[in-house]
Amino acid sequence: MRMRIPLAFCMILFAAACNSNDEETVSENDVDAARNFISAVLHSDFDKATAYMVPDSLNQEYLDITRRSFERKSPDEKRYYSEASINIHGIRQVSDSATVVHYSNSFKKIKDSLKVVKLNDRWLIDLKYSFPANNKAE
Repeated sequence: MRMRIPLAFCMILFAAACNSNDEETVSENDVDAARNFISAVLHSDFDKATAYMVPDSLNQEYLDITRRSFERKSPDEKRYYSEASINIHGIRQVSDSATVVHYSNSFKKIKDSLKVVKLNDRWLIDLKYSFPANNKAE
């Protein structure tokens, strides 16, 4: 009987941890999803960034390229990125389920864009829009 209580307690804690983690990565809207994703990347938290991204192999490959690029940066440069703020320059709603967010960060100040799509009632980043092989005129 003594072993059942701790085991049951551990299982409840594990289930609660799984549920709260899912809730942490749910964005309220398209711009919130973009901010959450960009923030995760700036802080080198690529596992968290993955949770804000459309789950497919090409998106994961693009994120892995970004991860490897961050791994090669100096400790100072990584710190500057993590301390950078996100600047939103424009938001273009493509449809009810797709938005393009134009942004930069206060460290590099280079304008870029992300496509955010609504998939299964969640706003997620689609990196295929951001890489050169894709048509940005969408």
